[in-house]
Amino acid sequence: LFAEAGVQTNSNKRNQVLKIGHGGTLDSAATGVLVVGIGKGTKMLGTMLAGSKKYTAIGMLGKATDTLDATGKVTEEKPYDQVTKGDLENVLQKFTGEIMQVPPLYSALKKDGERLSTLMKRGEAVEAKPARPVRVYSLSLQQFQPPLFTLDVECGGGFYVRSLVNDIGKELSTCATVQELTRTKQGPFTLEEHALQEDKWTIDEIAQSLEHCTALLLGEPARKKLKAEHPGETAV
Repeated sequence: LFAEAGVQTNSNKRNQVLKIGHGGTLDSAATGVLVVGIGKGTKMLGTMLAGSKKYTAIGMLGKATDTLDATGKVTEEKPYDQVTKGDLENVLQKFTGEIMQVPPLYSALKKDGERLSTLMKRGEAVEAKPARPVRVYSLSLQQFQPPLFTLDVECGGGFYVRSLVNDIGKELSTCATVQELTRTKQGPFTLEEHALQEDKWTIDEIAQSLEHCTALLLGEPARKKLKAEHPGETAV
């Protein structure tokens, strides 16, 4: 990017190092919003992304996999013909508000410093983490075309949509797994308003996109403090 913009960079490599971090793990098979902090922006991620997340998920009735999504091996198949749209809508009410949820075995959660998913792929025995409280702000059924159904979910941190769909299947006396998952919102950032499509990844488009996101930064006092402490640096 520096080269494309014609910017002369300091030959001192230490001065060219930028810290980069993301604001929350996204499933490897999922798409959508993943907020990235650059430079001093990495210190702002925790505060900026403290709000809710939104997802659109397509689930499939009648099949369960070891990863709880389409990337895994099928571990169970059950009939689903008895499930109606009304049944599904009624079940969703049980998963709204503060609920208890068991995280998937294939996840970024760690045991002895290693991700559970890494241990599982190596064939090591992994015990499920205990159920923990999570928050679901809203949950609605958008489409129902058996065996597929589409959900819109707004939730708090530490929530797994894969576990939700798996639990919904069990509650309906069948099984279910996630086929597609898209994060549409993370904190104040939304897929519709703030995502920059790949065909627009140019210096000018990126600069315009960052200007559009400026209003989402922390309050004026925080920006002034950051500017005073690190003159010449930009938080992204």
